[in-house]
Amino acid sequence: MSPVMSEGYHQNRKHGRVLLTLAGFMLLLSACTDGGYYLQAARGQYEILKKRQPIVDLLQDKTLDKKRQTELTRILQIRDFASAQLGLPDNASYRSFVELDRPYPLWNLVAAPTLSLQPKIWCFPIAGCVSYRGYFSEKGAQSLAQKLQTQGYDTLVTGVPAYSTLSWFDDPVLSSFSHWPAPSVARLIIHELAHQQLYLSGDSAFNEAFATSVEIAGTKNWLNQYGSEQERQQFTTQLKRESTFVDWTNRLHQQLTNLYASSVSTQQKLLQKAAIFKSARDQYLQLKQHWGGYKGYDKWVKTLNNARLVSLQTYRRLLPSFNQLLAINNNDFPQYYLACKRLAEQSATERQQSMAALRPSPHLAAKQP
Repeated sequence: MSPVMSEGYHQNRKHGRVLLTLAGFMLLLSACTDGGYYLQAARGQYEILKKRQPIVDLLQDKTLDKKRQTELTRILQIRDFASAQLGLPDNASYRSFVELDRPYPLWNLVAAPTLSLQPKIWCFPIAGCVSYRGYFSEKGAQSLAQKLQTQGYDTLVTGVPAYSTLSWFDDPVLSSFSHWPAPSVARLIIHELAHQQLYLSGDSAFNEAFATSVEIAGTKNWLNQYGSEQERQQFTTQLKRESTFVDWTNRLHQQLTNLYASSVSTQQKLLQKAAIFKSARDQYLQLKQHWGGYKGYDKWVKTLNNARLVSLQTYRRLLPSFNQLLAINNNDFPQYYLACKRLAEQSATERQQSMAALRPSPHLAAKQP
């Protein structure tokens, strides 16, 4: 453990600094008309940060449940691997633990017009403009979702098991995901650390696809070194299912894009939209049969609407381009980060052109996860 790590665990001293930082944010935002939203965000963040306990201290507690001990030990292994082998930030994030009193720390709201796949955008002082809005209570997210529905939006509210503060604070491991299978925990931690490695304000699709590319490739590397044969096989199966599922959503996305851009009447668009969704759900049932009855996407499909599709596209639309760039850099993560940083420094138009040029042909893309 580096000096930076051990220094990050002086929790009582840091609580005061955290509170002062959050108070500074509130002062900065006091002129905003959305002060109530920022107040709940500051309070929610502080409540989580003040509950952090160093994992190294918890592991010294002889009364700690053996299952939790195994989970936290492996999490530290994943965390060390992420910095040592993947070149991700070496800091105190994901080296402390918080036991939540609820299933998720945060709920995200995504919205898209009833006849459009362009997400509603919210802008924030630090994160820039993003296609979601986070709440520390489900009630707050649902309240705005209902209001937006009356204004003609499809909405989606989902629980978020973890999130990144982009190095503003030392993000902890949360009880909302610590019990997951180790490969899933590895994916999440590596993904969130990737956001700390590189974050382009105002471009959610770039940020999420970059982090997802690091997540998948990094987890493969971790499994090759520390995973069991069963875990590696399960991960391979998971990626194949994901690829098939994303292909299905891409076809659905294109059908709806064509419909919404057509010249038919609004009423006809609504009717055809319903028919397209029904057909898509029938196709999904066929996928389930092919997967031997796997139910992992059932909830996703049950709440299928424009907002749901927009949310997935944010994470996956640019992923083939990032995967290609990683391959060009011979899976050398530090070199890959530099290449992505150069992309982030381009203008939006230049970056769009660069990402399009990187996108592999359909034949090659079909072979990628």
